[in-house]
Amino acid sequence: MDRTIAAQFSDYAALVTKAPIAIEDVQKQLRSNEAMLLFTTTSRATFVWTVTRADVRWHAAELGEKQLIEAVGALRCGLDAEAWLDKASTCAQKLGRKNSLGADEPLPFDQERAVALYQALLGPVARDIDGKELILVPSGPLATLPFQVLLTEKPDAGGDRTKVPWLVRRFATTVLPSVSSLKALRQVARKTAASKPFLGVGNPLLDGDGSSDLSMARAKLARQIQTCAAIPPQPAQVAQRNLRAVDALSGGTADIAQLRRQMPLPETALELCAVANTFSPVKGDVVLAGDATETKMKALGQSGDLAKYRVLHFATHGALAGQVRGSIEPGLILSPPTAPTSTDDGYLSSSEISGLKLDADWVILSACNTAGGQAANSEAFSGLARAFFYAGTRALLVSHWAVNSDAAVAITTGTIDAMNGHPDVGRAEALRRSISALVAKGGENARPGTWAPFVLVGASAM
Repeated sequence: MDRTIAAQFSDYAALVTKAPIAIEDVQKQLRSNEAMLLFTTTSRATFVWTVTRADVRWHAAELGEKQLIEAVGALRCGLDAEAWLDKASTCAQKLGRKNSLGADEPLPFDQERAVALYQALLGPVARDIDGKELILVPSGPLATLPFQVLLTEKPDAGGDRTKVPWLVRRFATTVLPSVSSLKALRQVARKTAASKPFLGVGNPLLDGDGSSDLSMARAKLARQIQTCAAIPPQPAQVAQRNLRAVDALSGGTADIAQLRRQMPLPETALELCAVANTFSPVKGDVVLAGDATETKMKALGQSGDLAKYRVLHFATHGALAGQVRGSIEPGLILSPPTAPTSTDDGYLSSSEISGLKLDADWVILSACNTAGGQAANSEAFSGLARAFFYAGTRALLVSHWAVNSDAAVAITTGTIDAMNGHPDVGRAEALRRSISALVAKGGENARPGTWAPFVLVGASAM
């Protein structure tokens, strides 16, 4: 099967196969302002290879897989509120607390661990990476942690949260599924021929659980916002996009009733329309509510119209591989049809995504958990990245946990603004500037759980 795929779908094979690649070939692909770091974890240590255009180094951090799982798990407890909600949660134990998190208590981020992890993994090569953009190839537990939350030095006790020395303040970062994917992506990358700036897809028609005033109000509002012109002066209350387990894809199609019980997301219309309006002189296009369907996406793909957009932005619920019960694929939830069919069951899976024809500079996945998962059958970056790469995009902006919609608006629009205002700035640096600007606002914006979910996967430069 591998030989058949390599022969018939060579570009896809180059993206998904972790084939050995000579250091010299990696160096030829790197720019002078870039450094690639490959992390490989064993039971006793984590080996870090640092490759620049002029040099290569490696060192061993005394962090075995078990220690790394504990460290990353503890850090995620200070980033992702969902980590505390499971009855089997061990966050309190990991952080040395006697009690669980209070209802209005902020997430307790372990700064000491964030400093220690930076010093162990990146400290020995601090001089080599200084002033460079970092291309990260993580594996194991590190694939579930956004590196921008590491601390480059110990922060001042009780100091200004806007001045905390997060890694994102010093380094622009990009993540790759494998070392060989660098060469594959840069070899197939070409200047886009797309003539339109932006297409946003979101605000799927969902009902919620139907048992709370909030879900019913949000479902009503979602149905009212069919276009950007229909957005009310005061948007709906923001809710995180937490995917609830659904009994789906039984018999090859999703359980429509269960998909519809996901929380409606009317605020995603605000997010998409705000990003669309940042483009000039031609504004971006937005597909919402009843038009945000699998049928619509596949029709645009088959007609070639989807390939006319340079940026494609999905703002909806995202599901990891295995998170939707009965499915082995990750995917995105769109507006469910009246009755499921083999071509439209309301769930755009990774295999269906790979069949879309794109010519996008990048795809933004403003949906929870599109970067990866903790389940044993959820591979890093969830397979969605590879599917979009094969479909014809150069880079993705994906999220590690449930996204706060206000933060999603600020980060995505800020990234687009940075790129529009500074054409010489690549995607990674634009994202770094956007996140830094949000942190500088202080308050809830400065908390790492708010700004840290988003990571860039794929080609960092334009």
